[in-house]
Amino acid sequence: MQRSRTTGKLRSGRAGAASRRRVPAGGGRRERAAEPTRRQRILDAAERLFAERGFHGVSIREITGAADVDVALANYHFGSKRGLLEAVVLRRAEDLNAERLALLDALFADRRRTPTLEEIIDAFTRPLLDRSARGDPGWKSYFALIAEINNSAEFGGVLMSRHFDDVVQRFIATIRRALPDCEEQDVYWAYHFLSGALTLTFAETGRIDRLSGGVCRSSDLDGVHRRLGPFCAAGFRALCTAGSPRKRARAKAASRGRR
Repeated sequence: MQRSRTTGKLRSGRAGAASRRRVPAGGGRRERAAEPTRRQRILDAAERLFAERGFHGVSIREITGAADVDVALANYHFGSKRGLLEAVVLRRAEDLNAERLALLDALFADRRRTPTLEEIIDAFTRPLLDRSARGDPGWKSYFALIAEINNSAEFGGVLMSRHFDDVVQRFIATIRRALPDCEEQDVYWAYHFLSGALTLTFAETGRIDRLSGGVCRSSDLDGVHRRLGPFCAAGFRALCTAGSPRKRARAKAASRGRR
């Protein structure tokens, strides 16, 4: 009887201890769920270090050291440093692309009116500028990295095309609807100039601060947002008007009349 009672007490004690442990364990899991996973920590560290020092300026070991994980874990998740770079680009690209397309769809939801060129450009640029101005700190690193990739002959033609071109092509098609008389090459050149303006804006080099004597600040992304759409829309219209067949025909006729 004594052994049985003792065994019962031991079992009861173990069950009680397990029961007491289960409550904080569940709470611990909930707390840990809010913390970045080790994969996320690698992506965060890579995003920051690639933006600060460039792809070739940082090693996998330095990235995993900053993330406080083993090097083998980076190889397991991403395969190579280039695979890690692509994962960094893809992670936020999905979010950006989804919002850009949602804004574009919203513009055409009201069939009673045709969206303006300024509104189309705003749908393309606003998600980027908003996140850079008010998003988590990782967005600053991400956009600095995108600016570098976009200017890279090594990565720009591959990574930017793979993760952004489907959305860009849809916007270009929408702009061509807004400017039906514009020649195709002029629309693409105008987009190219818009992309360059975004790239320079996200670099936030501070040059405009010095150039303007402090009147303008490269960190004033709300100010950029107010100006970028009207500026680029005017550029699209001017380039398309100058390059249109009718415009060239009028210019030739005027030239013949002067002779």
